[in-house]
Amino acid sequence: MVSITWYLVVSALLFTIGLIGVLVKRNIIMVFLCLELMLNAANLNMVAFSHYSSNIEGQIFTIFSITVAAAEAVVGLAIVISLFRNGGNINIDEFNILKW
Repeated sequence: MVSITWYLVVSALLFTIGLIGVLVKRNIIMVFLCLELMLNAANLNMVAFSHYSSNIEGQIFTIFSITVAAAEAVVGLAIVISLFRNGGNINIDEFNILKW
């Protein structure tokens, strides 16, 4: 049986990769993918702790979290498509259409 330490290490690595991607990448679609990676790292933590504590609440909360992440992805991609149609690119550095 795999100990909880391995799950936490994998989750920490996923979260770190996602955080580095959010801070470094300039393409907004890659930023969204890295945010989803960070969210999945948190979900992995919840499922691992839920399994080892013999409590199902973490797994239920993870299902709700995945549902919210799917809705967030849909809204985010709709915004990206709208900005691409107006501006012609999806580079974060060149978004100034939302400024006052």
